[in-house]
Amino acid sequence: MHNTNGGATLVLALVVVGLVIRQQLRTRPVRRYGSLITPAVLGVLGAAGITFGVASVVKYHPLTTLPVVLLVASLAVAAAFGMARARTVRIWRDPQGEVLRKGTAATTGLWLASVAAHIGLGLWIDHAAGAGLLGTASVYAYLAIGLGTQNLLVRERAKGQP
Repeated sequence: MHNTNGGATLVLALVVVGLVIRQQLRTRPVRRYGSLITPAVLGVLGAAGITFGVASVVKYHPLTTLPVVLLVASLAVAAAFGMARARTVRIWRDPQGEVLRKGTAATTGLWLASVAAHIGLGLWIDHAAGAGLLGTASVYAYLAIGLGTQNLLVRERAKGQP
């Protein structure tokens, strides 16, 4: 089965990842709620993507347990990468008392490893499903969980800044 939506989804996802990484490397304030807006938007897109992915699989045959287990595992991997990246973000208080954050080279490396892990897991999910685009379509949920986890932990770390 050939589906061009998978390629378009992948290109769009890579653009989103590039923008997220670019944003991570900028010095910016640690916000109480603002850091959760992007993960929330990605979460909505992720829910839609997973729904689309499941529909693309069941259109051809029943969805089995293995792709679902792999999907859940991939989302756990996203959270684990988010936890690891949160530790690499530099946090400090500026002279005016505002708490700032900035990703490091390690943050970027972990983002790239995270993307590679999702691509591998996505291919495995789609292979296990036997049809459809569940692995590819889950990229936004993967990003939402990873970025949301990272941002929540960075906010927690920022609370401890003298």
